Amino acid sequence: MRELARAGLALGFDIEEHDNWQLMIESSKWLGVPYKYAGNTKSGVDCSGFTSAIYKTVYNKQLHRRSADQYTQDCRHANRSALSSGDLVFFATSGSKTASNINHVGIYLKNNKFIHASSSRGVVVDDLSTKYYVQNWVAGGKVK
Repeated sequence: MRELARAGLALGFDIEEHDNWQLMIESSKWLGVPYKYAGNTKSGVDCSGFTSAIYKTVYNKQLHRRSADQYTQDCRHANRSALSSGDLVFFATSGSKTASNINHVGIYLKNNKFIHASSSRGVVVDDLSTKYYVQNWVAGGKVK
């Protein structure tokens, strides 16, 4: 239970009985890992490397390595209102907000919060309602 309490403090919200404890604990262990293009370890990770590592550890599922491929090949698309813990969230930070321009991915946790590897801040928790993420949102995805 201490590990769960530490994870909740690190992630910034209470973890409840019905939450996915394994996802929350594993995600919290990655907070602060620096960004590294094409990285997929705790010494440095990019966004799709992070989602791939979490999915391998928590769900024993292999995701494609690129965020656009995770969207088109690994997921059933979901609206923001249908997101649940563990779903992927996809963004296009340049160009049109379409699947072909997806260049960022994170993992939805709960209460509008998601965890991702930010190129400027490393692995962090952010809120989907932040203007930047609202403007760059493409879709959510439920992993197949």
